Amino acid sequence: MPASDAATPVVSAFYDRFPYPSDPLQDGPPPGYNWRWCVDSVRAFTAGALPAPAAGGARRWRILDAGCGTGVSTDYLCHLNPGSTVLAVDISAGALEVARERTRRSGAAALVEDLRIEQRSLLDLAGEGPFDYINSVGVLHHLREPQAGLRALAGLLRPGGLLHLFLYADGGRWEIHRVQRSLSRLGVGSDGEALRLGRQLFSDLPEGNRLRRHHEQRWALDTAADANFADMYLHPQESSYDIARLMAFVASADLEFAGFSNPQVWDPARLLRGELLERARELPELERWALVEDLDPDISHFEFFLARPPLPRQDWSDDGALLAACAQRNRCLWGWPSTDLLGPDLIPLSIEERDLALVQAVEAAPACPLGDLELAQDPQERCRRVRRLMALGVLQLVA
Repeated sequence: MPASDAATPVVSAFYDRFPYPSDPLQDGPPPGYNWRWCVDSVRAFTAGALPAPAAGGARRWRILDAGCGTGVSTDYLCHLNPGSTVLAVDISAGALEVARERTRRSGAAALVEDLRIEQRSLLDLAGEGPFDYINSVGVLHHLREPQAGLRALAGLLRPGGLLHLFLYADGGRWEIHRVQRSLSRLGVGSDGEALRLGRQLFSDLPEGNRLRRHHEQRWALDTAADANFADMYLHPQESSYDIARLMAFVASADLEFAGFSNPQVWDPARLLRGELLERARELPELERWALVEDLDPDISHFEFFLARPPLPRQDWSDDGALLAACAQRNRCLWGWPSTDLLGPDLIPLSIEERDLALVQAVEAAPACPLGDLELAQDPQERCRRVRRLMALGVLQLVA
């Protein structure tokens, strides 16, 4: 396997020692869902509409899981995108052993047209693609040259294809970076002894120490598993960004920013109210995000979608266009059919009985334009309900 990034050998050895993520293996499908790994949901979120499905009603996406680790994301990608083709790659042989066992036990391969799990660097995928969707979560910031990784992934996207990234943020890792540097100065490596010494550091620090308090209050539960503790505090290669450097990073690969995949975090309404909120909403988009970044020092990562231009967008502001479109129910809902659901972000939401009737009519006649559905709802009411259901993530429109 070519090692195209200077950090590849040491990072590969690290994940052989500490396979990550540490989610337990189980028989049967993975628990719940994550809409960021359902390509239909991602397309609806970023572009406002889905392409018409192929024969049989399924969209057969070409998907790359670049840096799949122990296969948690690969498992979801298979279960949430039936009929698609999935290529999952990672540099760690140890993590891939877990990924193969995870997808075997879950039955993932039987759900897709083709599943390949291979030990390869994301920098060495010439001849693969083009892909409709690339998932690369928590990977590029572990390369010595993250920009080379981003350019490599950009070259594997088809026009209009989407890339989901997760990168560390400076602000929320202030304490983590200091612990990392302290352990490095103390000569603590990344083996089993390093785990003992790393945990001892937090025990030895005074109870009122900021680093200890931050770990105990925010990260102790998340890092209870050794692999998680090692990934946070002992990783041999890591980069992080602020919002300005992040946007410069995106621009370096000629990609289009298509939205945060956790947009609620970047809404100033969760931090401000009244006159200050009004002022925040008047700011240009990048300034508004920078304001949120400054006001919330607990933001520890950026998660977002990028697109290879052009990415056509549909806003559905025209009633005629909306009523002429077909629709489908979002598969990432819990409790359907009901008026009380868990939405795409696993947050409770309630819809009205007439909303429920509309979505059930869509399910019964998926090829029927919304305006032609047999419902006792006039066009104005129908448009209002469709737009609300789209905003809640319950309905997805087909262009």
